Amino acid sequence: MMPTPTKTPPSSTIMRADAAAPPAPTPARPPATAGAEIWGMTAHALADSIASGRLSSEEAVRAHIDRIEALDASLNAACVRRFEAALSEARRADEARRRGEPLGRLHGVPFTIKESLDLEGTASTYGMASRTGARAPRDDRHVARLRQAGAIPIAKTNVAQLLLYFESDNPVFGRTTNPWNPARTPGGSSGGEAALIASGGSPLGLGTDLGGSVRIPAAFCGLAALKPTAGRFPDTGRGSVPFGQRAIESQVGVLARTTADVALGIEVANGGRAPEAPGFALGDPAGVDLSGLRVGCYEDDGIFAAGPAARRAVREAAAALQRRGARLTPWRPYEVESGLGLFFSLLFADGFAGAKRSLGKSRKSPIIADMAAGAGAPPALSPLIQLMLRLQGRPGIAVVSRNQVPRTTDAYWQLVERLDDYRQRFAAALDTGGEGGAALDIILCPPSPVPAFRHGDALELATLGSYTALWNVLGYPAGVVPVTRVRDHEATGRASGRDKMGRAARAAEVGSAGLPIGAQVVARPWREHVVLAAMAAIEAEASTGPEFPRCPTG
Repeated sequence: MMPTPTKTPPSSTIMRADAAAPPAPTPARPPATAGAEIWGMTAHALADSIASGRLSSEEAVRAHIDRIEALDASLNAACVRRFEAALSEARRADEARRRGEPLGRLHGVPFTIKESLDLEGTASTYGMASRTGARAPRDDRHVARLRQAGAIPIAKTNVAQLLLYFESDNPVFGRTTNPWNPARTPGGSSGGEAALIASGGSPLGLGTDLGGSVRIPAAFCGLAALKPTAGRFPDTGRGSVPFGQRAIESQVGVLARTTADVALGIEVANGGRAPEAPGFALGDPAGVDLSGLRVGCYEDDGIFAAGPAARRAVREAAAALQRRGARLTPWRPYEVESGLGLFFSLLFADGFAGAKRSLGKSRKSPIIADMAAGAGAPPALSPLIQLMLRLQGRPGIAVVSRNQVPRTTDAYWQLVERLDDYRQRFAAALDTGGEGGAALDIILCPPSPVPAFRHGDALELATLGSYTALWNVLGYPAGVVPVTRVRDHEATGRASGRDKMGRAARAAEVGSAGLPIGAQVVARPWREHVVLAAMAAIEAEASTGPEFPRCPTG
């Protein structure tokens, strides 16, 4: 459910918000507002209506701006606003249509962008005050492609500081709340993007994903999303992990309220289904035959126990594919702990030095301050630090700390070699993982073991990202599709543990009834069309049920 709409302050190029959480209003679905029939439309429907003249681009852009202004005082998702510029561009788009000029696939359609992605003339701060004065000289490549297709950016959206945790809260813009429950996070680091799309402020958006930063916000907010194959949509930003760390690549991803819109956004951001760049052709999801597709399913990865709602969502998604003729096989992913160790070891091989340099004198979020304090210690002290963390009841942080030690260049290259070996062994496990030793085509699993958790718990729940980060380690395309909502009996919480991670996980489940739950679909590299086809099939069946997490636009 959504918080009661309130009016935002006047728009500006950059909105600053207090880092403290805003007062949590009583959740309530908003009443119908002017333009609801427009801001509730899909990107496909908007593009078709604008192209036909049934709707003007100016009407579409204004309806979404009005929606943001009605709700963002509660959400705090739109941190950079370009409303007047967007309206001016919309009027030019309408004039071009009236003149009969050729129209792009997204002509006149509004969209939004994660704050860390470059948009000409705006800052990409990554939640750091040290970067507020720098204006991007040009658009990020994927932003540019959407604009070339006629789409109009109306806002940039809030992030986690340095993009390094699963909340969207930083000292520059403050905290973003989840549109289903303001006491909970929309996830991170693309949480502002997810919150705005879920609440009707945008039909389509771009985020980035290094370890789940597109998929977890989508799961927490009831959206569809896709992280492409490593190398297809490189995220070249310089405000997160060290720029030279290319062993595990962050990718630009697409979020929307429907799988069809995600597929459209992916195609446009790719430069078309068959772009000029060789080797980057996209398959057609409509041409995928799900009958006979071999699906490996798991509900728990052995790192972070999945709750009952997360498990049920995987079973329901699997059943939907089975009814389309897919062949299901229970499966366990290959050595997840090794993959997670490589993830943290490679990302923090500099001992957090690059992050500290980027921060400069910027105020740190509490999570980043905690991470920075424990990073960069000599490797010899690592066992002692881990012991102290475990004694403090922080086993999740101990896992991160064990791999968060500074490395020599030679040690880093050895990690890269281990990564390549791990990828080969994992692919071999997929090749024989199906029934009768057949190769698996896709994997179905949770995107998160818990629903949207309470503000401030991201650090203690760091290892919940094992369900998403694994596919960044491997470089596989992975998507999230909404399936269901938490039921009353699933919201009572797991057994209370003595450690902080267990208590935070329990707190995430207690009182979570009604929150959205999704399933994650993964395929082999360069098979985004297979992921999207499976997502569309799951969505088509799930959306007919009473528990489907329809966003407030529905």
